[in-house]
Amino acid sequence: METGIKNSFIPHDVSRPSSEARAREGSVLDLAVLISIVLLVASGVLGVGVFLYQQYLSNNSASKINQLKDAKKQFSPDLIQMATRLDDRMRMADAILENHIAPSIFFHMLEKNTLDTVSFRSLEIQTGGEKEMIVKMNGIAESVNSVALQADLFSKGGIITSPIFSNINRQSGGVLFNFSGIVNTNAMRYAQSVAEGNPTSTLFPPDPSLPSLIVPVKQQ
Repeated sequence: METGIKNSFIPHDVSRPSSEARAREGSVLDLAVLISIVLLVASGVLGVGVFLYQQYLSNNSASKINQLKDAKKQFSPDLIQMATRLDDRMRMADAILENHIAPSIFFHMLEKNTLDTVSFRSLEIQTGGEKEMIVKMNGIAESVNSVALQADLFSKGGIITSPIFSNINRQSGGVLFNFSGIVNTNAMRYAQSVAEGNPTSTLFPPDPSLPSLIVPVKQQ
């Protein structure tokens, strides 16, 4: 005899998940698997790239070393030694020229800046240090004004610093004087004159209006 009462009190909707929920779970799982595959492939490609790059660097380094060895074999030890000595000599020559003092620069300046009314009868140069020299001269001028003007010219020349005219003595033949000054050797460096485009022979060209200190020798 059937009573018409159901044996289960669990609803059918609760006992069986819906098709939409199963589809959603499947999509999330597929996406996770896809991301894992992409990351795995990317890491594999990156690892292969790093390996190939290391191989390239290793081969390139070995090639450079071989090239250096081949180039070294082309030069004999005697040739290398000779080139080394030549380089040392050239460096020494550069150092000598860099510190070489050209006295002709001083004489050109003296010739250019000596007045017609002033003449020097003696010249003495003393070493006052690594970068300066002391010059002493005796001379005669037509007047005291000539001595003052000569001192002004020397002070503006740029080579003689602190020019001093002393023992000024007026006589019938003119005004006698003693001169002393400091010569700045930095202004007389040969390398500097060449770098500035002023060769020693043309750094102070002679002025026709001024007396020449160089007396030409007549050929017999």
